[in-house]
Amino acid sequence: MAVCARLCGVGPSRGCRRRQQRRGPAEAAAADSEPDTDPEEERIEAGAAALAGAGGGRSAGPSSPPRCSLLELPPELLVEIFASLPGTDLPSLAQVCTKFRRILHTDTIWRRRCREEYGVCENLRKLEITGVSCRDVYAKLLHRYRHILGLWQPDIGPYGGLLNVVVDGLFIIGWMYLPPHDPHVDDPMRFKPLFRIHLMERKSATVECMYGHRGPHNGHVQIVKKDEFSTKCNQTDHHRMSGGRQEEFRTWLREEWGRTLEDIFHEHMQELILMKFIYTSQYDNCLTYRRIYLPPSHPDDLIRPGLFKGTYGSHGLEIVMLSFHGKHARGTKITGDPNIPAGQQTVEIDLRHRIHLPDIESLRDFNELSRIVLEVREQVRREQQQEGGPEDAAGLGRQSPQPCAEPPAEQAKGPGDGGAEAAAEPPAQSGQGQPFVLPVGVSSRNEDYPRTCRMCFYGTGLIAGHGFTSPERTPGVFVLFDEDRFGFIWLELKSFSLYSRVQAAFRNADAPSPHAFEEMLKNIQSLAS
Repeated sequence: MAVCARLCGVGPSRGCRRRQQRRGPAEAAAADSEPDTDPEEERIEAGAAALAGAGGGRSAGPSSPPRCSLLELPPELLVEIFASLPGTDLPSLAQVCTKFRRILHTDTIWRRRCREEYGVCENLRKLEITGVSCRDVYAKLLHRYRHILGLWQPDIGPYGGLLNVVVDGLFIIGWMYLPPHDPHVDDPMRFKPLFRIHLMERKSATVECMYGHRGPHNGHVQIVKKDEFSTKCNQTDHHRMSGGRQEEFRTWLREEWGRTLEDIFHEHMQELILMKFIYTSQYDNCLTYRRIYLPPSHPDDLIRPGLFKGTYGSHGLEIVMLSFHGKHARGTKITGDPNIPAGQQTVEIDLRHRIHLPDIESLRDFNELSRIVLEVREQVRREQQQEGGPEDAAGLGRQSPQPCAEPPAEQAKGPGDGGAEAAAEPPAQSGQGQPFVLPVGVSSRNEDYPRTCRMCFYGTGLIAGHGFTSPERTPGVFVLFDEDRFGFIWLELKSFSLYSRVQAAFRNADAPSPHAFEEMLKNIQSLAS
């Protein structure tokens, strides 16, 4: 009996009886919105009442307080207690005694666990038609596949991707998130289902592949190890189209780019598109996914970190994760291309080196902007030499620490003053911003960029040849427009990338700790290398 009391948090003390008196029979009955009519549970309740009656006949001395046992509680109160416990604890509780095991067959308990732990708000009563109980849904579907819920990056070579596995009604669905069509960076994300898991019979959950245009078909999900799983299609003929590869390519092109090959006049872009179609088509039957986390946020972050859509020239739109690490910020590619693959840090920003833009007319002169940025780069190099080397002891890898801010040309400041200056800058706090225009000669896929910005910082962008050959970091300018948009000017490429926040709510995507997030970044970068 003491074991039962410890498991349920109710002890043989006066507190137990007082809690029963405070709750009252009406409140206890209301907690279970659907009274059980199972004959077995009615027998349990009658037995419990008999036990209570037998206990009531005992005479207690003035020195011995009244004792309360869990077995003496009415079944509807035990249902309420058990339903408030985590579902993972209930199997152990069922081994305590026969009465607990029988009560734990009550569907009210499992209906509440499905709702509170996995957000299933469907009317689970309709499951009774198929003979599937809420306990089956919890044990054979939700609990069994709980490890694949959240955000994942598919292993599709340099291209990567973003998969969000969610509980959707009585299904678990893997949605592949796709950027909007180039160059409309402010448009919402697109998504398509890759697989789904559901429970239509009492035996086991069914996995279906959703790839292709011929409807759901037989698939398989295997949890390889912690934070990694794979999917496999068992009927790849459903992926093929009657018109052969040409029809498949035209359909893919409309979905991926929103246009036909004849609409794309740039020869290099046509080559990149054909290359991506041929490469990604090899992964239509089996894929491996690795877990990714959303970056943790802190009150002193420049803006809220998260996922952004960005323009990358002929490669189209790609997904980048912006995260903050002290006085540095990183942009890590979640989707990539043959030059800079997914997992690499596409941009990094030194928040201690503020770039003060000239007036709007001078800003139109690319040489003037280039002169300002290169002066900052030289200052950064000198500071690195003074500190003893380019590598950051905090483990930033390719990132270089740049410990003090760039002063404006007309105001000399000492090391470390730039951080306070940036915080005290009127446009940063007021949000009014300053006029902004791209220098003449800088290309942009999206000409509809904001014409005011809050502030700018020195940064570096990663460029490389095809196949990630000869990678190097080149100087650039990080331009903060508002809470949801920023840009980056690549000086060497004379190119501008505009980024817009992914406006979506992701469940089961928060890192368990800052250390876990840092390890995740290292892992996806090492895989990309």
